[in-house]
Amino acid sequence: MNPPDRKLTYAEAGVDIGAGEKAVELIKAHVRSTFRPEVVGDVGGFGGLFAVDWKRFRDPLLVSSTDGVGTKSLVARLANRRNTIGIDCVAMSVDDIAAQGAEPLFFLDYISIGKLVPDEIDEMVAGVAEGCRRARCALLGGEMSEHPGVMEPGEFDLVGFAVGIVERSAVLPRDVRPGDRIIGFASPGLRCNGYSLARAALLERARLDLHGPAWPGAHTTLAEVLLEPSVIYAPAMLELARKVPVHAFAHVTGGGIPGNLVRVLPDRCDGVVWRGTWDEPRIFAEIQRAGDVSDDEMEQVFNLGVGMLAVVAGDAAERGLDVVRAAGHDAWLVGDVVEGQNRAYIGKR
Repeated sequence: MNPPDRKLTYAEAGVDIGAGEKAVELIKAHVRSTFRPEVVGDVGGFGGLFAVDWKRFRDPLLVSSTDGVGTKSLVARLANRRNTIGIDCVAMSVDDIAAQGAEPLFFLDYISIGKLVPDEIDEMVAGVAEGCRRARCALLGGEMSEHPGVMEPGEFDLVGFAVGIVERSAVLPRDVRPGDRIIGFASPGLRCNGYSLARAALLERARLDLHGPAWPGAHTTLAEVLLEPSVIYAPAMLELARKVPVHAFAHVTGGGIPGNLVRVLPDRCDGVVWRGTWDEPRIFAEIQRAGDVSDDEMEQVFNLGVGMLAVVAGDAAERGLDVVRAAGHDAWLVGDVVEGQNRAYIGKR
């Protein structure tokens, strides 16, 4: 074999170190904007340092969760809009740990991408930083990794994890009982769940244009509706738990309302959520119509406009509703805990 006429470089193999260094410089301001007083050091270390004020707690537990944005990333790529997908990534993890009563402390992200374009990384990390500011946690670190040959240029995946802290005595769920009421927190969109079904119905079967109206007469595009950033509930959840007796939170992600509510119910209880007690965003009806999707399937896949459920003492329900609304969220009394056999279901009124 003839020897190659020049030396091969990493960039020619598909990985551009210079682009990665430029991306790091671009994102530094975003990361610093999330720092809490407990953050030690600056951007660029091999690990993030965080000084927990242990004196605030008597018997603390650390709580962690990891998640990603799923195939919502494909919609962001097709729409060439990456500035909000980071908010979604943060929301999935911080709201999970808040559901156990924990205060989010810090978050780390991981971006894998086919070809690293610094401006695209900047867009995504700006969204992650915005999510951290909304969650009141620090973006403590992260990683970006170029994957030529594994992912095509433009393809990416975004995942992350959060760490929080909670007093052992305040861990949720606890004391869920018949007579409790269920508060639903509004979600204006899909958050990060059900996108494979939504794409199959809207883009493949109905052949709708992402850049066209979301439905006849809509003033927003389909892309804008599908990329509606996830609401971050964690601060409002912690505020609610400080002011009323909260027995459980159920983060409505994969599995829909029944699949997540059942996770916080004891053996002797059922949870029923009454459909019709909250405002359902129109996008869900459009998905159901376009894909001829059954009611049961919709309820098992999508949040239907309720992204978080709070199970509260029955006599505190109205007060709890006021707290959630004062924190900036639309909310409704959507259901009840009753005697039963550890089942959750959606009823109709």
